[in-house]
Amino acid sequence: MNRASVPELSVKLFADGANLDQILELNENQMIKGFTTNPTLMRAAGVNDFESFSKEVLSHVNKPISFEIFSDELEEMKSQGVKIASWGPNVYVKVPVMNTLGQSTRPVIEHLVARGIKVNVTALMDSTQVAEIISVLNPDIPSYISVFAGRIADTGRDPLPILEDSLEIMRVNQSAELIWASPRELLNIFQADQIGCHVITATNEILKKISLIGKDLLQYSRETVEMFRKDAIASNYKI
Repeated sequence: MNRASVPELSVKLFADGANLDQILELNENQMIKGFTTNPTLMRAAGVNDFESFSKEVLSHVNKPISFEIFSDELEEMKSQGVKIASWGPNVYVKVPVMNTLGQSTRPVIEHLVARGIKVNVTALMDSTQVAEIISVLNPDIPSYISVFAGRIADTGRDPLPILEDSLEIMRVNQSAELIWASPRELLNIFQADQIGCHVITATNEILKKISLIGKDLLQYSRETVEMFRKDAIASNYKI
């Protein structure tokens, strides 16, 4: 398949991570249209103070950015969401589609949307979930629905039909955008673009591979063999 450069694609590229230095660097990159975070990424990046970190990021970033509520209690989720939303006009409150008990967070989403708060409903993996969530989103308020395509693929299922169904379901709300979440490889960016997905997130590991777009495959083959040879010499293997 002919590879276009990322800026030529229709799908918007959001950086997924919680490393402050990387966020600040990527914020200067016109290719990056927004940011997403979650408690797992924050913990991996060594973030100790959720609010201080978020406000530090927001002092530099004006692009759309999602911060995720972390309570498991529906009422506390509501109060966390209202507080997070108050931190800036570019903030989307990330709300898991359910809590750990399997209870739908629909009441939380309704509470936030009724107050004009932008939400990013996350961790969806089935189009029936998308149908439920789209029914409570306000078409006058921008919102995101994050379908975890990579995790769907991890189960041996093709995520593309689910994402395509989700896009069709979401046509009733032109302010809601579908996020291809948890991508596993650079190819996913092009797949997301081909099906008309609005946004795809990408970790720094995937973003580093953008320089490989359009690379000559024979040259890449040779470089791979050179890597094997270099490591074999460094290991001093003998038979």
